[in-house]
Amino acid sequence: MDFQPQSELEVLVEEIRAELESAQRELRDIKLTITQSRTELDKLTQRNAQIAGQMRQMQANLENMARTDIKQAYEAAQDAQQRLFAMRGQVERLQADQANLERMTTLLQRTLTAIEPLAASGQKVAKPSAGENKPMIARIVEAQETERQKLSRQIHDGPAQALSNFVLQSEIANRLFEKDTNLARAELGNLKTAASSTLQKIRDFIFDLRPMMLDDLGLAPTVKRYVDAFKDKTGLPATLTVTGQERRIESVREVMIFRGLQELLGNVRDHAQATEVRISLDTDDTRVRAVVEDNGKGFDPEVVFDGKQKTIGLSALKEKIELLGGVVEIDSQPGSGTRVVMDVPVGEPV
Repeated sequence: MDFQPQSELEVLVEEIRAELESAQRELRDIKLTITQSRTELDKLTQRNAQIAGQMRQMQANLENMARTDIKQAYEAAQDAQQRLFAMRGQVERLQADQANLERMTTLLQRTLTAIEPLAASGQKVAKPSAGENKPMIARIVEAQETERQKLSRQIHDGPAQALSNFVLQSEIANRLFEKDTNLARAELGNLKTAASSTLQKIRDFIFDLRPMMLDDLGLAPTVKRYVDAFKDKTGLPATLTVTGQERRIESVREVMIFRGLQELLGNVRDHAQATEVRISLDTDDTRVRAVVEDNGKGFDPEVVFDGKQKTIGLSALKEKIELLGGVVEIDSQPGSGTRVVMDVPVGEPV
């Protein structure tokens, strides 16, 4: 480990300050874009509701409508739905970018706060070699790539496959109009059922990616919804206890805690072989504590972090929480279940 002279430290302070200002400008821009996109999303949602009403009226009067009118109505409905899905996807991507920028600005601000006094006093600061941070960075990147691969599989097996079937059924219904109206009407009923199912799958998928209610309502209501969905999908008894203050904290911290709970509940579902899981969320003036406890097979925590058989998800989660000044504690042993505690400071008032 070598040492930076004061002049280099001062240059570093200026570079960090410039990067922070740039990130803050970009964050303001993206917040404005999100506001505009949400306005457009509201309009598209209302438009889809209107079209859905028109389609219900049309289905009740199919025998009196021309085939071309029916076809045009379904094409208009499909186009409106595609626009709505696209706008929702855009809002989700923007919100993810916002969370990343907020995380970056928080880290830059903390770094600047730490080294500005050193630069002003003329002290020297230890500069770690390039390889020292490599294991942590590599684990975080590896975890991100693993999550992207998982996401790709989920898209292929879920929404993509469902939409492909939806298009196929639309083509079948369209051809049946020219041959047998009764069969076409029956196929339209199947199509409506498939569309409703597909829409729900996409909504669930979007919620798993980035629930919009996390920004609108906050952490506790979003966790309640997620735990309810977890119980429905897995059949695993799960209880949630929410205590303490009802308050909002910095978005990046809400996102990190929610992602942590997703990771931990995913581990319970996929690996723990548990018959029961308990989740608690407590917020006070200084910190948020989230706890996930199961009665599954347990594991040796040392194996998770020993660098040889590390569990990427838990290792990356621990390091991300620590970047926010938080702590992750794991209490587990083979055959005795697992208890994981995340303590995260609330950060700046919002």
